[in-house]
Amino acid sequence: QAQVVESGGGSVQAGGSLKLSCVASGDVASGGCMGWFKQTTGKEREVVAVDHTDGGITFLADSARGRFSTRVSRDGDKNTLTLQMNSLQVEDTAMYFCAADKSAECYNLFVGRRPFSIWGQGIQVKVSS
Repeated sequence: QAQVVESGGGSVQAGGSLKLSCVASGDVASGGCMGWFKQTTGKEREVVAVDHTDGGITFLADSARGRFSTRVSRDGDKNTLTLQMNSLQVEDTAMYFCAADKSAECYNLFVGRRPFSIWGQGIQVKVSS
């Protein structure tokens, strides 16, 4: 059964760094796309980054560009998408969710034309001033 499991996150002061990891297993672990989204209370979930599970294709939101980076790695039948977050700002405080999908239409998943099918439970990131 396809699933994604997030880890990392926590609390950090502004200007600091955090790393989030997402492990995908099942039929979403290869040939498709994985992504990170963030959501704060009362706001809609917004995309942060989307990568192809085979690597080489990355889409980053404007708010993440220049500060965040992603890396895709494979271990057996599992795929990991890492989100390295640097120069964190108070505005980055949110619940972060990992998502995966069998579709290779990573751009359409990134711009919201196509929904991700598998979602994680979410992980909290808190940035204090």
